[in-house]
Amino acid sequence: MVELSPNYKTLDGNDEIPFDPPPDLHNSISIDNLLKPYKHQICYRYSLYKSQLNRIEQDFDGGLNKFSSSYKQFGLISDNKTNTITCREWVPFVCGVSLVGDFNKWDKCSHPLSCDAYGTWSLSIQLNKDGDMPIKHKDRYKLAIQLSDGSWIYRVSPWAKYLVQNDVTIFESLHWAPDLSHKWQHPSPPIPKSLRVYESHVGISSWEGKISSYTHFTQNILPYIRDTGYNCIQLMAIQEHAYYASFGYQVTNLFATSSRYGTPEELKLLIDTAHGMKITVLLDIIHSHSSKNIEDGLNMFNGTTGCYFHENGRGEHEHWDTKLFNYNEIEVLRLLLSNLRWFLDEYHFDGFRFDGITSMLYHHHGNCWTFSGSYDEYFGHHTDLEAGVYIMLANHLIHSLYPNAITVAEDVSGMPTLCRPVSEGGYGFDYRLAMAIPDLWIKLLKEIPDQEWNIGLIVHTHENRRFKEQTIAYTESHDQALVGDKTLAFWLMDAEMYQHMSVLSPKTLVISRGMCLHMMLRLLTMGLGGEGYLTFMGNEFGHPEWLDFPREGNGESYHYARRQIHLISDKMLRYKYLYRFEQDMHKLEEETSFLSSGAAFVSLKHESDKLIVFERAGLIFVFNFHIEKSYTDYPVGVTVAGGYNIILCSDDARYDGKGRVDCDIEYVGTENREDWHYGDYIIKLYVPSRALERPNESYTTLLEKLTERLKLPLLAAVVDKELNEQIQYVRRRCSTVGGTTSPISEFIAEPETEEPPKKIVLWFYAEQLPTCNAHWGVTLDLQQEYDMYINGGVASDYDEDPMTYWATVQHPKKMYRSATGACSW
Repeated sequence: MVELSPNYKTLDGNDEIPFDPPPDLHNSISIDNLLKPYKHQICYRYSLYKSQLNRIEQDFDGGLNKFSSSYKQFGLISDNKTNTITCREWVPFVCGVSLVGDFNKWDKCSHPLSCDAYGTWSLSIQLNKDGDMPIKHKDRYKLAIQLSDGSWIYRVSPWAKYLVQNDVTIFESLHWAPDLSHKWQHPSPPIPKSLRVYESHVGISSWEGKISSYTHFTQNILPYIRDTGYNCIQLMAIQEHAYYASFGYQVTNLFATSSRYGTPEELKLLIDTAHGMKITVLLDIIHSHSSKNIEDGLNMFNGTTGCYFHENGRGEHEHWDTKLFNYNEIEVLRLLLSNLRWFLDEYHFDGFRFDGITSMLYHHHGNCWTFSGSYDEYFGHHTDLEAGVYIMLANHLIHSLYPNAITVAEDVSGMPTLCRPVSEGGYGFDYRLAMAIPDLWIKLLKEIPDQEWNIGLIVHTHENRRFKEQTIAYTESHDQALVGDKTLAFWLMDAEMYQHMSVLSPKTLVISRGMCLHMMLRLLTMGLGGEGYLTFMGNEFGHPEWLDFPREGNGESYHYARRQIHLISDKMLRYKYLYRFEQDMHKLEEETSFLSSGAAFVSLKHESDKLIVFERAGLIFVFNFHIEKSYTDYPVGVTVAGGYNIILCSDDARYDGKGRVDCDIEYVGTENREDWHYGDYIIKLYVPSRALERPNESYTTLLEKLTERLKLPLLAAVVDKELNEQIQYVRRRCSTVGGTTSPISEFIAEPETEEPPKKIVLWFYAEQLPTCNAHWGVTLDLQQEYDMYINGGVASDYDEDPMTYWATVQHPKKMYRSATGACSW
């Protein structure tokens, strides 16, 4: 355990703050007064951090700087200056270690290592008699380890820099010592004023069904990212991982970059090229857990379940089926801190996105835990202080030696002080991810009809972040794209994307709604949700389908493990409109820096009008989520009289909109005499409805499509000519229950006027639905998208006429409960 200073006193609520309080503790408390009752816990955590830091500074030659540079001493190192090769490894509690490989024909007796008192084994190899290095570039090698029972095991070095996968999918370590290494051409760019992150996976970056390369990404994807407007990329799945379908999150080799995509030098060229484009490069680093692999991973490295991991159950992550590091072990700290230095020094990464921080912060790892926001959840016995100390050490190291480096935390719990400096008792991250926002959008799209969206909840979720802790907002990341979930575009437009994203195809209601909301949601999230913005590659233009890596369950197919960025270049497809909006959104942010201008001020959130208005960096953002209502001369409060011009509008024809808004008009404010509006002045705007014009398609055609989709026999149709007026019933039973119906037109009573009916109620016989034998009704509201707003129900009361069986539910794709069991469409 970490030892405390003798000056530390047991906390009983009456003691003074323990030794070494954070220098700026009062600053943290002044920012968040709810921390005050927990100041002792914060100081205790800080004391553990200081104790560990002091231990490193005092007990190890060169202190933290040299300690975190251990990648220069550990592993297999070629030193051209001394013409030697050294091998150094920490392998505790074993009887012997030998270096074996191609160079000595895998003879474990040829090159034994010697051990010091701390379990560190070392060997120095001189030049061959002919003057050549005994271990050449790309020679295979391993560690042969003799256990206490005399048996031998073979392991990959934890410090291995390059591995390749053999024919049986086991990774083998190759000595990486090229004659010519990459020569850096470009310095790292300055810290972006506003961070706009493009989450990227090199392997899926091509449209072809194969693993792509660093070279392809450099030549094709980097220019695209620059032209789109992102100023930062987050590279995923770079640390070597044996299982490609793990998305890189089951790391086997911390220091090796994935050879699937190419060589270390090709990755360096990628990063160097990005820097030349003024693009910041972050690494998605995995220090929260490790693969269970034994032969090519860290598991059972010395023949025990411990070594780098906790013993027994504490070293197992049952949900991820991975191993958990023992952050209190000094050699684990050496390994992980050196891993950070390695990527900063050798590859010139500009920072890190730390994965799985919630799992590190708590002993329960966030599993089956619903965070309510109570501060008792953040401070107590379930908080993992050892992991927290490592996080503080990591951020201290990064920010003290690399002041321009950026660190981002993936945490779902909302841990306070996560993005406050270590000197204030915080964990030291620069940004945290706003993980509640994508969850909100998916929930709304899956479960709630558009007309029932809670405007207040939308605003609250976007504003609900900790004061002076920077947040990166996003509508969706790779998590939402993975198989089992859907991208935002696919939740919005689903299978219609296959047929109706072509400009030669009629623009259906589903596509109209989907494209409009895709733009609105992304701009709202960028404008209101945080101090940074992120997307996963391809989602910026509504990439169709989901993401699924080759695996046994899909026949090892690469069909869904690709990104079809070429779709935006096809003039016959509508993806180009979504991409244009994305470009213009980033251009607006680049010109105004609204992300870094402080939090937005929400001046209006109107539930019945479905309007959101907020001001940020002198810009007025207006969102109308009403599905049918447009507003003329709608008063919007402003602080300055103006004038104001519309500079970005999702209804513009440039984005395949209807062009209902005149963007050339200048709006000048008048004195605000309306008490319910914020601001000294009022500007009056035309705010069109979210929905675009309905295609010229008869309701009979819509019904034909609907019944074809449901594949249920129609019993009757009910036409409602005008809302809230008496319904005209047209009923007709099928001649044979469950049989083929007559043409749809025979069931429809055509309205007496040219005005189409506003509502039609349909009755189907649903005998073939599982565990359900009842008549089902469907309400088709023609004011909305016909296949997105269907209400149906099962009878709950008996009636002589089964046509009157009816009980309302909300969405056809969810599971319904009735007396006869569960039914699903």
